[in-house]
Amino acid sequence: MLIDAHHHVWRLDRGDYGWLTPDLAIHRDYGLADLRPLLGGIAATVLVQAAPTEAETLFLLETARASGGLVRGVVGWTDLAAPEAPRRVAGLARDPLLKGLRPMLQDIPETEWILRPEVQPALAAMARAGLTLDLLVTPRHLKLLPELARRHPDLTAVIDHAAKPGIANAALHPWAEEMAVIAAATRWSCKFSGLVTEAGAGWTTARLRPFTDHLLATFGPARLLWGSDWPVVNLAGGYAAWRDATMALLAPSTHAAILGANAAAVYRL
Repeated sequence: MLIDAHHHVWRLDRGDYGWLTPDLAIHRDYGLADLRPLLGGIAATVLVQAAPTEAETLFLLETARASGGLVRGVVGWTDLAAPEAPRRVAGLARDPLLKGLRPMLQDIPETEWILRPEVQPALAAMARAGLTLDLLVTPRHLKLLPELARRHPDLTAVIDHAAKPGIANAALHPWAEEMAVIAAATRWSCKFSGLVTEAGAGWTTARLRPFTDHLLATFGPARLLWGSDWPVVNLAGGYAAWRDATMALLAPSTHAAILGANAAAVYRL
């Protein structure tokens, strides 16, 4: 089964997408009816939060329940630093469609926020509940992640969008070395997603390849998960262009794992 391990839907009238400003070409509503014609052979998806509110998480869970089996899992949000966070995590985890949580670390000015003492009880609660931590990070966070893994050895985690490397500027280093350390020091996975957005206008597979080859060499085909990052991918050519690039960048022998089995395992689909 082919799985899109990372996409979004949103409705502007919800009012909680602070980053989604009118100057962006994707500043409009997107729902599953817009996504379905793009899927091709993809039979299942993971729907990921795009707003730091529990209200949006409940909206995503309702969307998943009404999807006719397309959306097999939701990665939601709760305030992991709140005193009641362990209780909130346990409550959300009771919904069988809730597979993970994602703090929007890229938008938090304090780089070391995820290591704050008040956040650790919520992360421990996630591990107890079997939830996956989606890490929406950028290269400034990478040095922290081995310590995070050391503190929570039972926590399943996946790095979103390969930590958003500077592909447009060919900034392979030090991202490459830091990702290699994480791959060696943890059992975490990494999403093969969001890369064309980081590559910028006029991207080519040749521009992507040094980065994708490094992900394959470090995490290996058993720890990479393909995601479209739709509709954000519309800023960089769209769903089909990214899927076609993926097929060109990955050996056919890896497709079953990276475009399906790995996501099923990481998110217990």
